[in-house]
Amino acid sequence: MSDDQLESIHIASLEILRDTGIDVLDPDARQRLTAAGAVGEPDTERVRFDPDMVLEAIATAPSEFVLHARNPAHNVTIGGDNVVFSSVASPPNVSDLAGGRRTGNTTDFQNLVRLSQHLNAIQIHGGYPVEPADIHPSVRHLHCTRDLLTLSDKAVNAYSLGAERNRDCLEMVRIARGIDDQQLEREPSIFTIINTSSPLRLDTPMCQGIIEYAARNQFSVITPFTLAGAMAPVTIAGAVAQQNAEALAGITLAQIVRPGAPVAYGGFTSNVDMKSGSPAFGTPEFMQAAMLGGQLARRYGFPYRSSNVNAANAIDAQAGYESVFSLWGAVMGGANIVFHGAGWMEGGLRASFEKMVIDADLLQMVSTFLKPLVVDDTTLALDAIAEVGPGGHFFGTQHTQDRYRSAFFAPMISDWRNFESWEEAGSPTADQRAAGLVDKLLEEFVAPPLDEAREAELTEFFDRRVAEGGVKTDF
Repeated sequence: MSDDQLESIHIASLEILRDTGIDVLDPDARQRLTAAGAVGEPDTERVRFDPDMVLEAIATAPSEFVLHARNPAHNVTIGGDNVVFSSVASPPNVSDLAGGRRTGNTTDFQNLVRLSQHLNAIQIHGGYPVEPADIHPSVRHLHCTRDLLTLSDKAVNAYSLGAERNRDCLEMVRIARGIDDQQLEREPSIFTIINTSSPLRLDTPMCQGIIEYAARNQFSVITPFTLAGAMAPVTIAGAVAQQNAEALAGITLAQIVRPGAPVAYGGFTSNVDMKSGSPAFGTPEFMQAAMLGGQLARRYGFPYRSSNVNAANAIDAQAGYESVFSLWGAVMGGANIVFHGAGWMEGGLRASFEKMVIDADLLQMVSTFLKPLVVDDTTLALDAIAEVGPGGHFFGTQHTQDRYRSAFFAPMISDWRNFESWEEAGSPTADQRAAGLVDKLLEEFVAPPLDEAREAELTEFFDRRVAEGGVKTDF
C-alpha cells in the first residue's frame, strides 16, 4: 500500500473513533478514558475518542521490549526485526491419527504443552494449546498455568476472562520465576490476548485484562476479530480501517493506564465464506490484511502480531497451502509475533498433534529463509571453486564438509527417500510420518528443572486457590 493510501486508512480510523466511537462495557475503563479526554455518551456505554488524545497516548507505547520466561534462555525480544512463533491456542477440540477428533481434555493439553516445549521452532505459548474441558472453568486457569510453568520454561499467556484470573496467573508466574513484585514490574513476564468484540466493542473482561496487565507493566496483544463481510465491511480497506480503529482504542486504554506499558498491534482480519458465514483463512484477503496491518503497526511504531491459520478439516493439501499463504502474509507483513504457529486446524476449532509437528518444519523453513545471507571471502568459496574446477563436485571438499551439518534446513517430516524406497517402506504420508514423530518426541520429553523452593511455593498457592474455589463463574 502506498503512503497516501496508508494515510487514508489512518485518517479513516481516527474518524471512526471520533464520530462513531466504541462501546466500552466496563465502567472503570470508561471512566479512565473520559478522564483522559474521550467523550462518553450520556446513559450509554459509547465512548468517542479525540484523535489528538489517541495519538498522544499511543506515542508512549514501546516499539521493542523483552518478554521474560522462567528460563532466561527462552527470553524473547518482541518488536524490531525479531519474529517469535507461538503454539496453537484455544481450540475446543483435539485430534491425532490414533484417536481421531475429540473434546479437549487434560491429558491432551499436557502432551501438547510437552510438544511445544520440545520443539525449538516454537518460542512461546500462545495460550492453552487445547481447552481441557474436563477441568471446571472456575479453576481451569490454575491447573493450566501450573502445567505450563512446570512442563515448560518458555513464556506463557493468560486469558483475560476477568481480573481475578489475570492476577492469579501473574502471581504464579512471579513465583515460578523466583522474583519479587518490583522485579516483575520491571520485566514483562506474561502476556494476554485482548480481542475486541467486533464491530466496535470492548467488553468487560477484555477491558479488565488491559487494565490489570498494563498497570503491572505486563504485555497485552490488542487483536480485533474483524471478519470481512460479517463483523467488518466486506472490503479489505474498510475491514482494516475498522481493525485499526479498534486496535488503537485498546492500545490507547493501555497507555492511559500506564504510559510505556508493553503492547502489540494484532491483526486477524480475514474474510468469511459468504455461503455459510464460516471464517475463511489462508486466503488472498487474509494475506492482504496481514500485510496492511503490518504497515499500520510500523507507522505507529508498535510490535505486530499475525497468525498461521487454515480452515482445513484434514491434514491435506488445503491445510498445507493455506498455512503457507498465512505465514507468507504474516512474515512479509513484518509480524513480530506469529500466533497459532503450529497445530491449528479447522478454522481454530481443533488442535492437531500431527499438524503441530508438520508446522514446526514449516516454521523452521521460514526461520531459515529469514536469516540474513552472509557474503564474504569465506562464503563466496572461491578457493573451493578453484579446487573443484570444471566438471567436478563439491561433496568431498573441506568447504562443504565444514558446513554441511548446519548449512541447510533438515526437515523432520521428509526423510528424503526416492520413490522406490518410500514405496517399499509402506508409502507413509506426511501425517503418518508426523504421527510417528509425535510419539518419538513425547517419549524423549524431559520436564525442565524447577527450583524446589519455587515449586513448593507454586504448589502452595495452587492448592490454596483451588480450595478457595478459584473464581466465580456463571456455570
